[in-house]
Amino acid sequence: MTFLFYLAGAIAIIATFAVIVQTNIVHALLYLILSLLAVAVIFYVLGAPFAAVLEAIVYAGAILVLFLFVIMMLNLGQHTRDQEKGWLTGRMFLAPGLMSALLLGQLLNVLSQVDQNMAVTRVGVMEVSALLFGPYVLAVELASILLLAGLVSAYHLAKR
Repeated sequence: MTFLFYLAGAIAIIATFAVIVQTNIVHALLYLILSLLAVAVIFYVLGAPFAAVLEAIVYAGAILVLFLFVIMMLNLGQHTRDQEKGWLTGRMFLAPGLMSALLLGQLLNVLSQVDQNMAVTRVGVMEVSALLFGPYVLAVELASILLLAGLVSAYHLAKR
């Protein structure tokens, strides 16, 4: 379990660094999805499977896919067809595919070694919602405003 934690942490750091240095916004978003999936694996290893599922579904699944579709829809024909064909080479998928395969292999390894008699503390929806809309309601609202500001900014930047 410790090895999976450090491996997922390293993949999250590498993928996040790749988000920063990417010049193509679609590739940066794909690396960000990989980074968030690695964080979901970290949550699972730390004993928070509900937080891991929320991370994967809400962030990597819904929000970033929405960003990806918005960016792809706002592409007003700026790239040529030959350039887009160059993006679909197998070499482009090598690094994210390798890191994703490492995460999947380690997660399957951990799931196969889970002892059925282990005492697992489950965090339910009521506990998470009581925290999110109780003492952390200001942080949740600030995060939603930040996401909205990012979406509006992306629209105005892509509008030009």
